[in-house]
Amino acid sequence: MDNKYTLNEIGCHYSAKSCCRNSAHMLPVTDWLADLPENAQETDLVEVQFKNTRKGYFHNVDKLPLEKGSVIIVEANPGYDMGEVVLTGRLVHLQIKKNRIDTSRYEIRNVVRFATEEDKQRAAEAHAKEQVTMIKARQLAKSLGLEMKIGDVEYQGDGNKAIFYYIADGRVDFRQLIKVYAETFRVRIEMKQIGARQEAGRIGGTGPCGRELCCTTWMTNFSSVGTGAARLQNISPNPQKLAGMCAKLKCCLNYEVPVYEEASKKLPPRNLPLETQDGTYYLFATDPLKGEVTYSTAQRVPANLQVISPERAKEIIAMNQRGEKPESLGGKSTTAVEVQEVGYQNVVGQDDLTRFDKKRNNRPRNNDRNARGERQGGNRNGGGNGPRNNRNNGRNNEKKNQDSAAQ
Repeated sequence: MDNKYTLNEIGCHYSAKSCCRNSAHMLPVTDWLADLPENAQETDLVEVQFKNTRKGYFHNVDKLPLEKGSVIIVEANPGYDMGEVVLTGRLVHLQIKKNRIDTSRYEIRNVVRFATEEDKQRAAEAHAKEQVTMIKARQLAKSLGLEMKIGDVEYQGDGNKAIFYYIADGRVDFRQLIKVYAETFRVRIEMKQIGARQEAGRIGGTGPCGRELCCTTWMTNFSSVGTGAARLQNISPNPQKLAGMCAKLKCCLNYEVPVYEEASKKLPPRNLPLETQDGTYYLFATDPLKGEVTYSTAQRVPANLQVISPERAKEIIAMNQRGEKPESLGGKSTTAVEVQEVGYQNVVGQDDLTRFDKKRNNRPRNNDRNARGERQGGNRNGGGNGPRNNRNNGRNNEKKNQDSAAQ
């Protein structure tokens, strides 16, 4: 093990994970200026993370040697709270600007000291009561008939205050609920409304991609997601496939939007048809990343589809504007439903999922039946001299003889 950190510092680091719990795996902003000597002299502000995604900014007025991962005690209202330092130096100002925090209205408190073992023990005892408190709080809210859901409870480091995160579709009058909570839990109550995305990030889970939710692992800020992102990427507008665990549009729909926007700039206009000597073609489909556009002789129906490049489409548009018409589009013909081969390569050396399945005997059953019929003396389809066919032929001959005698 590297001797850069002492045993006390390592123990403090792991104690922070046990106290802050889910906040430990939330990846903060990479401090790429941390190794510069002049970085710490830029500002005394530090970014401190508490449970899950809750963060705050504090002044290091006593010039403590704070580093990323340090567990500290900060001022709170009332009392004090315990958190983990996730960012220091000049990048803190950029984070404040990114989060659109008005420093004139935002009260920036001070860092008190490093957390001691007694502080960590007291915070661990307070956090241990959160699950029981949340269940009891839900029962009390339901008994009062309030249309709200308590999603999570967070105790302050000293245990004198509790934040109740709730979800509600509309406005909720919880004045009576706060009185009941204060009498039941004997702490100062703070109610904070969150959305469905924030709840999914606090609870956690596994997404349809098989990985842990982005809002649980590394996302700290939520940006609006619209259906235009799906249309830009030619994704089917299926609500069940576009919705995430929070029943909202998936945040990952925005990940590749800039790439598609840049690639879409090379595409021809959608409302301009292409005039050729063999007919008029209308834009039917586009593939921005592949650099192909598909034209059809009908506006909304796939007919005589032709796939060409965007450059060729713009060339034909320029010819039409000059009053010229090419003989044809010069593209390759395709059908409305075309099977495309995916160039998959097993680059990680993984075996097939069906490698343990038993191999089935795929011999056709009709061949076995025909073979059995031939062994009995003929074909079951009526073309042989088997026992059944012999009986049928004898009956037919007797009937013919009776008919001829009657005549």
